Amino acid sequence: MVYEKQPGVPRFRVTEFAPRQSDYCVCIPIINENGRIQKELKRARAHHIHRQVDILLCDGGSTDGSTEENLLRSLGVNALLVKEDTGKQGAQLRMGLWWALQRGYRGILTVDGNNKDSIEDIPRFLEKLEKGYDFVQGSRFVKGGRAIRTPLVRHLSVVLLHAPVISLTAHQRFTDTTNAFRAYSRRYLTHPKVQPFREVFMGYELLAYLSVRASQLGLHACEVPVTRAYPRGEKTPTKISFFKGNADLLKILLKNMRGAYNP
Repeated sequence: MVYEKQPGVPRFRVTEFAPRQSDYCVCIPIINENGRIQKELKRARAHHIHRQVDILLCDGGSTDGSTEENLLRSLGVNALLVKEDTGKQGAQLRMGLWWALQRGYRGILTVDGNNKDSIEDIPRFLEKLEKGYDFVQGSRFVKGGRAIRTPLVRHLSVVLLHAPVISLTAHQRFTDTTNAFRAYSRRYLTHPKVQPFREVFMGYELLAYLSVRASQLGLHACEVPVTRAYPRGEKTPTKISFFKGNADLLKILLKNMRGAYNP
């Protein structure tokens, strides 16, 4: 089924492999992950994650064969959403979040599709959502979390810059703020003072904004321990270029601090 472009939501098409089967889903943004998403989905299936949440792939237009329908069915994917419009990760997430809300989920998780994150830790997020938390941030830096082979520059940028700025903006301490492994309640995403479905969120702006808005509004936020492991002897899987990408991230952080993304 094709959903035409509307305010705040890109044009996209959906292939449903099964009806909604859970109160919760996980949206996984991908684009040409070169086999990494298959490894991640196999880990999820081995830990029966597909029986606890509906797995939704939010594809930005992959051409590497990773979204072949029979393969996805065999790996427990519930639905494939394919963006047919402009925008990067922010547009993919807006697509996924909007469709998930239309489908009636009580809570929505997100996790990267490059097999760096411990997708088997999804039950920790579900437990917090069930207890009434509205924003749950995964962290490798809290007790029980693990940071494996994190590049030194990336580690320092998170600990010394990104996390302090986000924490100051959110009025609550967070430790792993670049991590997209997180969960949102329906109440948070539909709050009239949040409004995530806006064209300003084209790239990484949405993750920064949603990291701070819950606690700013007095909603309940917390962290849970997760593992993030970078591959041994391989190029770091990331869509962020070192110079331009990090400069853009800094601009987003500063705009977020000024409240530029608030509705």
